[in-house]
Amino acid sequence: MSASRIIIIGGGASGVLLAAQLLRTSGDRLKIALIERRGGIGRGIAYNTEEPDHILNTRVGSMSAYADDPEHFWRWIQASEAAKPFCVADTFCFVPRKLYRRYLEELVEPWLKHGGDGRLEIIHGECVDVTETDGGVAATLASGESHMGHIAVLATGHHVPSFSSGNALLHAWVSPEEAGIQEEAAVLILGTGLSMIDCAIQLINSGHRGPITALSRRGLLPLPHKRSQPIRIDPADIPFGTDPAYLLHWFRETVRWATERGGDWRDVVDGIRPYTRQIWQSLSPGGKQRFLRHARTFWEIHRHRLPPESDLRVRLALQSGRLEILAGRFLGMEQQGAGPQEGGSLTVRFRRRGSRAVESRSVNHVIDCTGILRDPADHGDALITSLLARGIARRDPLGIGIEVDGRCAVIDRQGTSRRRIFAVGPVTRAQFWEVTSIPDIRNQCAALGAEFAAQR
Repeated sequence: MSASRIIIIGGGASGVLLAAQLLRTSGDRLKIALIERRGGIGRGIAYNTEEPDHILNTRVGSMSAYADDPEHFWRWIQASEAAKPFCVADTFCFVPRKLYRRYLEELVEPWLKHGGDGRLEIIHGECVDVTETDGGVAATLASGESHMGHIAVLATGHHVPSFSSGNALLHAWVSPEEAGIQEEAAVLILGTGLSMIDCAIQLINSGHRGPITALSRRGLLPLPHKRSQPIRIDPADIPFGTDPAYLLHWFRETVRWATERGGDWRDVVDGIRPYTRQIWQSLSPGGKQRFLRHARTFWEIHRHRLPPESDLRVRLALQSGRLEILAGRFLGMEQQGAGPQEGGSLTVRFRRRGSRAVESRSVNHVIDCTGILRDPADHGDALITSLLARGIARRDPLGIGIEVDGRCAVIDRQGTSRRRIFAVGPVTRAQFWEVTSIPDIRNQCAALGAEFAAQR
């Protein structure tokens, strides 16, 4: 199949990484159209921030765009004028996410329509539908215009809820200024993961002096990074296909073995990382459900760790009383009087972990930082909603993404892999699970690039 023009829908990290991977490894005849609804590329929810203390939670040595060139980002940092204001002593350092956005922007400059060789066209607009034609695909924008290609790839990333000033429940990616949060306001954050930490740091940096409370079922914070060395794990020693409870037992025993020999639990987590996709795919449907319900938080606080700088900021906020962590279940909220922006308040109800008593607390704002694992049928963007409605794609049974096969081809309502519609990045988490960080996405993009090359 000829693939002389590929349409990538989504210009965040996933889309940019795929475009760069395809363009650097293909012949001159390959062209790419990158459709992005935001004003720039390389943003998404992770990198669309100007906050200097929103830091990468992966060391710079692991953030290369290319699986076959692991030092690419490190070399860029050493050569880039944009990186000079930051102290980057070695590859273990963590830099602001806005700097990585700059890297992604410069990554594709050699191929841009204006200033490069012209093989990459950036199309600004919201894609609302994709259809297969006799000879390829057509991507339709909200404006009504269509763009034709041979293959379409969904790189839509995480869906960000639309912000409305009248909403009592704010989402994690609204700045305090946009949300109208006053300095003395009482804020409740739902969730205690990485999004909560970003939110709390941004509030404090904006001069916020009111109480900040973070509530989650277990009240666990992400653990910090330390210098570590992944241990070598033989795949034969991994209990593929077993229940999450046994996997957890095996993990703890392996950690105990490593620490007895002077290692660290981080060595084990990083040693397991190359096999997390296989572990996930070997679980039964029931096992996956049990993992999401009972083991996901435990895995994520160990796997998605905090840079030391962010960990210090959180610890200081806790010690000073600026931030309070509660373990419990959120039960609901009711608005009292005027809306939050008009000086009103919200009464929130929750039950602490291990207690049957329902407590109430008055706050001015509630921010949803419960994470990115959301049902695409309820929280998808216009494109995913359209594809699901027309049967071009189907929701996975767990409700965490759309179904794709092992080649990243989208699976339709009848269970058939589409020939010309593929997907990469977080939207494929139901199949691949660990596909939200750059090292995982770049490997996926490299594999998809090889798939396209084999088809040509």
